[in-house]
Amino acid sequence: MRTGQNSLRSKYRALMDGVATGLAILSTLLVVVPLIAIFIYLIIKGASSLSINFFTQIPKPVGEDGGGMANAIVGSGILLGIGSLIGIPIGIAGGIFLAEFGRGGKLANAIRFTADVLNGVPSIVMGIAIYSLIVVPTHHFSGYSGGVALGIMMIPTVCRTTEEMLLMVPHSVREAALALGVPNWRSVLSITLKTASPGVITGCMLAFARVAGETAPLIFTAFGNSNWTVNPNEAIAALPLQIYVYALSPYDEWHKLAWAGSLVLIVLIVAAVSLVRYVTSRGVLKGAS
Repeated sequence: MRTGQNSLRSKYRALMDGVATGLAILSTLLVVVPLIAIFIYLIIKGASSLSINFFTQIPKPVGEDGGGMANAIVGSGILLGIGSLIGIPIGIAGGIFLAEFGRGGKLANAIRFTADVLNGVPSIVMGIAIYSLIVVPTHHFSGYSGGVALGIMMIPTVCRTTEEMLLMVPHSVREAALALGVPNWRSVLSITLKTASPGVITGCMLAFARVAGETAPLIFTAFGNSNWTVNPNEAIAALPLQIYVYALSPYDEWHKLAWAGSLVLIVLIVAAVSLVRYVTSRGVLKGAS
């Protein structure tokens, strides 16, 4: 009797295990398949418009065929560079404070709440805020203002990810460093942060990927530019902005270029994230020889 009950329980557990595994696989497919479908559709629509001119020329005037988005690709690099220089250091510093120095304090709770709120603020609101704070007082659009908008949008993600990764580091690591006489600040920077660096870097890349495709804040800040410019103190082109302009136009040639620009933008983001993940997995960014 007992043997029969055990056999039924084993079959039931095996059945439930199979059902749970099947649901997990189905959930994964529901997430991955649409992403793959979108990427394939981008390749189909955008690959035919890619050429050397796309990467070397600036947009042509209305009515002329050809042209490219070379200025927008360079402009996106400049804007993302400025944004990363602002958002990553501040975000990591905030995460270090929350996890190591302000744990349980009122200031830390306020910072954590603010970061969570900023994570949910629509990007267009961020663009309007930077427009009011920087563009209006300086009386001109600029790459600096666009970079500031993107940088502020990166801070919450980097901050909260850094905090979570640092909290996962065992306390024994900190205690061992302190027992050897290492100052607390040195222990945090040289040991704790280094131990958590793969997760911190992943958070930075998530923030980077999030802002790389933003258009709304750049409309009010960088504004866009159809000419070559690498001066961040002027209005500057960006891939998302150029795609937005071309997608709304009534010209089929510009629609093709918009698809090509979308494909290039996705490929650049995937390549950047994959490169950093590869370097991290090889231990280069973890101090391994």
